[in-house]
Amino acid sequence: MAPVDSADGTHAAARQHWLGWDGRTLRWRVSAPAPVATELCIDGCVFQRFDATADATHALDFEFSPTGNTNLAFSLRASAGGTLGAAWRVRHGEAAEAGVDRWSGATRALAPLAGTPQLPDRAWARMPDVAVIVAIHNAADSVRRCLAALARFTPPGVRWILVDDASTDPAIAALLAQHAASGHVRIERHAANRGYTSAVNSGIAAAGASDVVLLNSDTEVGPRWLESLRLAAYADATVGTVTAVSDNAGAFSVPELEQYCPIPARWSLVEAQRAVLQQAGLRFPELPTGNGFCLFIKHEVVARIGAFDAEAFPSGYGEENDFCQRAVAAGWRNVIAGNVLVRHERSASFGDARRATLGAQGMAVLRRRYPRYESDVGATLYSFPRRVLDYRVRRSYAADGSYAQRPPRARVLLAGAADDTARRVAAAGDDAFVLMHDPLRLCEVREGGPSAVATAPHDALAADVLKRWLIAWAIERVCAPATAAAAPVVAAAADLGIPVADA
Repeated sequence: MAPVDSADGTHAAARQHWLGWDGRTLRWRVSAPAPVATELCIDGCVFQRFDATADATHALDFEFSPTGNTNLAFSLRASAGGTLGAAWRVRHGEAAEAGVDRWSGATRALAPLAGTPQLPDRAWARMPDVAVIVAIHNAADSVRRCLAALARFTPPGVRWILVDDASTDPAIAALLAQHAASGHVRIERHAANRGYTSAVNSGIAAAGASDVVLLNSDTEVGPRWLESLRLAAYADATVGTVTAVSDNAGAFSVPELEQYCPIPARWSLVEAQRAVLQQAGLRFPELPTGNGFCLFIKHEVVARIGAFDAEAFPSGYGEENDFCQRAVAAGWRNVIAGNVLVRHERSASFGDARRATLGAQGMAVLRRRYPRYESDVGATLYSFPRRVLDYRVRRSYAADGSYAQRPPRARVLLAGAADDTARRVAAAGDDAFVLMHDPLRLCEVREGGPSAVATAPHDALAADVLKRWLIAWAIERVCAPATAAAAPVVAAAADLGIPVADA
């Protein structure tokens, strides 16, 4: 089949040539009289960018559909502006003749990714306890915001271990005193400043046999942050650490790597977290390292390989990379929970100049210890699952995306609840979902009535179906009466750490 050329005149300097789609691999060529940087888009949103070239052929493998839908609309545009031709509408898993559309109509909203979610390997109540460790040194305003967000969005009963590494700002002592009387808060104080890594190790020691989350004191968390990290950690026995994504965390920034990515101006942090919670997808990309700004660590990993190396990395900046490399050598994986967004000020305690110096010192140690570290990072940083994560966040943030009409809202599942409960949910500004039967299906309550968003196969195990729906659709709480009919939903929610309230 000869290549199909097209150009609509909006960017006459370059032309696109669709070469083939075998159901999984897209091939195309861009020709131009002068080098031009291009962008491959799916459903009108950038999926991947390509450096400037005058004539280049590309091939990209799509191991699964980034949108979660079978229908895909590929298009090309110049990074400087201007489309290169008509979109090509194909179906994932189905070959298409070059340039010939296989479907028509409007593109669909993002859907859950194929093969997700993976259910945790044990119920919530059987997971190890978890403790949140915050190492603190001055920067009282940042600490205040961090602890306020923790108090708002961390499940009741979770221990906080606040390690004051000899702060000199008197506001820190006053701030910690406000939390000292709380039964779930433990405060560790260093008489002299010992550095970030020793502070973290003090917290890990105080946590005992608990899993831990390292949380920088200049971060803010949002809805279901800890629950989602924990479910990702126990979705696979080989997972040792889980790192959140952020607006400002280098390789863990979304939707643009190594850039500051402010959340949409029209949203609060809570709304942005709900957007990624609901739309980022549950394929957890893997990297050779995690990032200590928000890092979940299983206790079994610490028990096996030890804590952080405070001698080599006294002030941080490399300590988590070293720890994660040791975890990899012991057989664990480090993954990214793209559905957990944590705001990160960065450099609140150190400042940019000192941070750069510490980073260079830490990297020198890493290069000596792990000669392949940087090449391993480079080989995985732009993996297909990671590109899909960034694409889905980019599309969720878009002003014309799924949240164009209203910002992301909490999702509530009504199990056998009366109509007045649905009205109360709507009045509270939340989105209501209901279960319907014969067949079992999950429906979103809209103005025209319930609309099915997922249907279970007749031979599916109902308990597993309910759990998958609760995770995939990011249900934040369940309203259920104390009846036998509602018991399966209540049990599924309990296994995932989702609170249940009386309808």
